[in-house]
Amino acid sequence: MPEGTQRVVADAEARGIPIRVRERGPATSLADAAAQIGIEPGALVKTLVIRRHDGSFLLALVPGGRKISWPLLRQAVGVNRLALPHADLALEATGFERGTITPLGTTTALPVFADASIAELPEDSWIGLGSGSHRHGILVPAAALLAGVNATVAPITEVE
Repeated sequence: MPEGTQRVVADAEARGIPIRVRERGPATSLADAAAQIGIEPGALVKTLVIRRHDGSFLLALVPGGRKISWPLLRQAVGVNRLALPHADLALEATGFERGTITPLGTTTALPVFADASIAELPEDSWIGLGSGSHRHGILVPAAALLAGVNATVAPITEVE
């Protein structure tokens, strides 16, 4: 298992979050990526690194089929300016390359903002996340993840 995925697994275990690692190959679409790890596309959650105007970072959890609503995210964070950083800054902030980012196992502790739709999933729902590796995905219970990373839950997305 790659070092990044090992870091994710260790962090999940330390937080008491059940985790399942799934091997996967390159994906051609959201539906393909979800199918490879055995979930519906809406249950695949992107973790995006967001940069505040002061240079600090946060993570946004965005379910499949949705995109960030910048006005809603700015309101949830309580700032006027937010942006997606360059890939090299996202790597520096998390220790993960784009496409593998997850709120678990980051090299720097970052606040997590999760779309409210994730919290509205049935209690036993599992979601897919990046794993720190392009060759794996992870599955975690949505409620356990939100509690385990102390996520701020708010409406931060809109339908794509």
